[in-house]
Amino acid sequence: MEKKELTCIGCPLGCAITVEMKDGEILSITGNTCKRGEEYARKELTNPTRIVTSIVRVEGGKIPMVSVKTKTDIPKGKIFDCAKALQNVTVSAPVHIGDVILEDVAGTGVAIVATKNVETANS
Repeated sequence: MEKKELTCIGCPLGCAITVEMKDGEILSITGNTCKRGEEYARKELTNPTRIVTSIVRVEGGKIPMVSVKTKTDIPKGKIFDCAKALQNVTVSAPVHIGDVILEDVAGTGVAIVATKNVETANS
């Protein structure tokens, strides 16, 4: 039997969760104080995902970069593919929060969206 120790990020409590596994199958989850803890532990050990944040270049904006993020979480194994896909992306000002910067990043089916407004330099 294998034990995994996790710190839950499902809510502000940060519970110390212990997961007992055998042959890749979850046998028990303990230490969580809410249902989100159990859900987090199951997902983290069977299909870990993350929200990715980054920046991309802006042409003609008051500032040269805009912060972006994945609209939803993507598989953890695709994080570096996502970062690589954003390396050469440049958008034109103006940019608004929620604007789709890149559709289907790294074949995940998830869009990259702006998280900041960037106005045109002459505005």
